[in-house]
Amino acid sequence: MSHFFAVCWSVTCQLAPWLLFGMLLSGMLHVLLPAGFIRRRFQGVSGVFQAVAFGVPLPLCSCGVVPAGVGLKNDGASDGASVGFLISTPQTGIDSVLVSVSFFGWPFAIFKMVSAFVLGVVGGLVTDRMPSADIEAGELKSCCSGDHHSSCAHQKQHPIWQATLHSIEIFRSIWVWLLIGILISAAIEVWVPTTWVQSVGEMGLLPAMLLVLLISTPLYVCATASVPIAAALISQGLPTAAALVFLMAGPATNTTTIGAIFGRFGFRVLLTYLLTIVVGSIFAALLFDWLIPVDTLNISGSGHHHHVNWFAQLCGVLLVGLSVYFGFQWLRKLSEKNKPQDEKLSLPEVEERVQIRG
Repeated sequence: MSHFFAVCWSVTCQLAPWLLFGMLLSGMLHVLLPAGFIRRRFQGVSGVFQAVAFGVPLPLCSCGVVPAGVGLKNDGASDGASVGFLISTPQTGIDSVLVSVSFFGWPFAIFKMVSAFVLGVVGGLVTDRMPSADIEAGELKSCCSGDHHSSCAHQKQHPIWQATLHSIEIFRSIWVWLLIGILISAAIEVWVPTTWVQSVGEMGLLPAMLLVLLISTPLYVCATASVPIAAALISQGLPTAAALVFLMAGPATNTTTIGAIFGRFGFRVLLTYLLTIVVGSIFAALLFDWLIPVDTLNISGSGHHHHVNWFAQLCGVLLVGLSVYFGFQWLRKLSEKNKPQDEKLSLPEVEERVQIRG
């Protein structure tokens, strides 16, 4: 079990910097953009295209994109624009494109980037065609609502502080799914043999793609870090088209993302999201295998060993601290909810009830 918890910590440190970056990005967009900007711009067909175009160059991983996508939804973007952003953004980015060029060359990198854009647009447009099923539990409260109203003027004078508070509230809505995702991802990494993936090259292209989808869908892997892993698998016999499926479906899906989308958008949107990525990545891989000869690619195989630096560990500690804090809050609310009704009454209310009964 010690190895399992060590992998849990390693996965946490890998995703923590990107998740925190996504939270801060969402918070800054919420504060800096004019009121109603996202609600006006990210609607309809044009809104889907704009959200996808906005997300493709961003260096956000599959976990970092979750708070940003949920933030867009909370600020008024349509389901289609939010889902299009969630599909396209984690698959690519400026950093991922440059790394892909170094390992596979420009044709592969450009094809992968265009495929991410197309999948985001298709998924967003299909989502907008579906009846809306908004999940109220995932919505964030405004900083000016309820008990926070008295401090609203003060927060407006400090946009960085306001953005930070908004980012923390976004994390509050996904921390449970994040925890579940880390545990499942670590369990798969510890107990699923990697030799299964490396030995499927002899099975043919379609079985290889299906197996890659089965294993990569629940795992956390960012777009940049997945490139050298894919190159190493190709060098060990995995078909290049199957590696493309891994590079598209792996970063765009994991248990954390799946849980967060289900909790915020509902089952129908989640099903659309997954089908778009699964079917789209297979179709893109088959098209790639038909259009681009493998011998034209300059593939550089290399193993990838991720070293957790001090900054990633610091971000991991912050992430764990926030999760523990929200966990204690949840337990406290649960205990108060289970208390007998009389124990929840204040002293004046108890005295009033005693007088009535007397």
